[in-house]
Amino acid sequence: MLPSDLSHLRTPSAPTLTPDGRLVAVAVGRIDLEADEYRADLWLMPTDGSAAPRRFTSGKRDVRPRFSPDGRWLAFLRAGDDKPQLHVMATDGGEPRRVGEHPLGVEAFAWSPDSTRIAYVARVPEEGRYGTGKDGTGKDVPPEKEPPRRITGFQYRVDNLGFTFDRRPHVFVVDALAEDAEPVQVTRGDYDHGEPAWSPDGASVAFVSARHDTRDEDAISDVFVAPAAGGDAVRVTATDLAVARPAFSPDGSAIWFVAVEPDLAGRPTMLWSVPADGSGKPERLTDPERYDHDPAFGGGVLPLLADEDAVTTITLDRGAIRLLRFPVDGGEPTELLGGRRSVHDYAVAGGVVAAVVSHPLSAGEVVVVRPEGSGEPQGGAPVDRGRERVLTDFGAPLARSASLRPMEELEATAPDGAKVHGWVLKPAGTGPFPVVLMVHGGPFAHYGWTLFDEAQVYAGAGYAVVMGNPRGSAGYGESHGRSIVGDFGNLDSQDLLALLDAAVADPDLDGDRVGVMGGSYGGFMTSWLASHTDRFRAGISERACNAFDSFEGSSDIGWFFVPQYNGTDPERVLAQSPLSYVDRIRTPMLLIHSEQDWRCPVEQVQRLFVALKQRKVEVELLLFPGEGHELTRSGLPSHRVARFEAVLDWWRRHLSPR
Repeated sequence: MLPSDLSHLRTPSAPTLTPDGRLVAVAVGRIDLEADEYRADLWLMPTDGSAAPRRFTSGKRDVRPRFSPDGRWLAFLRAGDDKPQLHVMATDGGEPRRVGEHPLGVEAFAWSPDSTRIAYVARVPEEGRYGTGKDGTGKDVPPEKEPPRRITGFQYRVDNLGFTFDRRPHVFVVDALAEDAEPVQVTRGDYDHGEPAWSPDGASVAFVSARHDTRDEDAISDVFVAPAAGGDAVRVTATDLAVARPAFSPDGSAIWFVAVEPDLAGRPTMLWSVPADGSGKPERLTDPERYDHDPAFGGGVLPLLADEDAVTTITLDRGAIRLLRFPVDGGEPTELLGGRRSVHDYAVAGGVVAAVVSHPLSAGEVVVVRPEGSGEPQGGAPVDRGRERVLTDFGAPLARSASLRPMEELEATAPDGAKVHGWVLKPAGTGPFPVVLMVHGGPFAHYGWTLFDEAQVYAGAGYAVVMGNPRGSAGYGESHGRSIVGDFGNLDSQDLLALLDAAVADPDLDGDRVGVMGGSYGGFMTSWLASHTDRFRAGISERACNAFDSFEGSSDIGWFFVPQYNGTDPERVLAQSPLSYVDRIRTPMLLIHSEQDWRCPVEQVQRLFVALKQRKVEVELLLFPGEGHELTRSGLPSHRVARFEAVLDWWRRHLSPR
């Protein structure tokens, strides 16, 4: 795979089914390198495979499709050169109609049970900000001429979004079928609101918010329920969890949701329920040592799907993302989709499951299955019971252009006997190949059974790629995830070096020509390994945290991340910072960072760069303008290509594949 092959990637997301399970719609994203922008269309297809998928819309960026419960309408978000707005069109075709207009766009939405209304979330700008201000002549006031912001709390900005306290997200309800309908603002106040979900009778909307007195000082949030016509909201959870993804039970008596303990460090996301009227305490259904339902890893809309017997959701499992049905009585779950692959999003209707599923050679295809015991379909069986059907071939353009390399599973043993799980991607041809050890971000994240463009590009350039999930990673239970709390750089680095040792025991890998790279926590680990071992010929530390003392105040999450993950003892915080050991670094380093990164702010790379230059260590800084922490995933396409070219140039200079 070459950097230019990014243009051949097709990434489906957010499948949605008609109520009879006969049709599935999905958004398909792509990268237009020539125009230097991202595009997305909606595609429609029958679930029985009787016709090929067809493009259904042709907007610039159409995403998040959702069929109405009666199947007559399809709602979605459309963005052109402006913010995404809510649109509705007939399922049998026609022109989409924009529903409402919000200067900062719409973020999430849900159909009412009677298919007439839509609850959605939109940010409401403070008067005079974000293009809403006018000067004395009636002209728009540019951002640089707006009044100063008066900041009084910890939570005032988020990477890749910007300032948040002066544009709170609120829940609205609108008549989706009426022309020029005025939306009703359901929520008000100086609070964030999100993830609306309708009650079965259509009278109420549940949503997530934080309204407690200490909301600025913790990560806690609650599920609230408010009348859909507007009125006072009732809190139904206990203000002791960080909650997400509420969903009513079919009879409306309970609300299911996922949540994590407010001490977030290394903790899995669990499945919970609570009485919908707020009369009881939340109860946890799943075990943190066995499951993790964190929606961040699916990458899509990922609703909780609750029926009378079970709740359907994903779980992380040793690099895989499985789709399971969890019985509401607490019994063992039933697997709907599993194996060495990743379920990124899903829908269930008419006895049919539709999901976007990826694997190491695919960025994702639409897969449908009718599970055993799923009941009779409406009007005939669109798929054979228990047999999966792949409906799409969105990966064909990339497969024609690139020779993708398989992932070979690897297990190693750390010095203390702990098992370390990972993978190797080998280039085509004959070794020994130079080696790149890649480290993921997080740290409570994972590498998994899915197509990873970076690993494929490096393998395509002749490097064997070693990547794994050391202690601190997600998908191996809470104990595994929390084992590095207060002790960054110890067990995690031992695991990575053990995995590397196991990999280079293969004669196809050249253990004398090894580089290390990673982003975010992976950038931290690259800087850490460079300061604690001479094992590597060169390193690439990207969007890294190098000094936790300044990170605590400069990062958008530093105020809670450092106390929870690194502790409150200043000496221990410094002891876990790579910059404290900069005198030991002799490894040539390429440092990559973005000017607008608010997660690991640019001062983190500047401090390391200056310290290395002062010590005459070979170092270069590649600094991207206008980008944030997500450069490698959603940055300007031309910047992503430029980054790839710089990485490959650095490895050519220091590892020089034969």
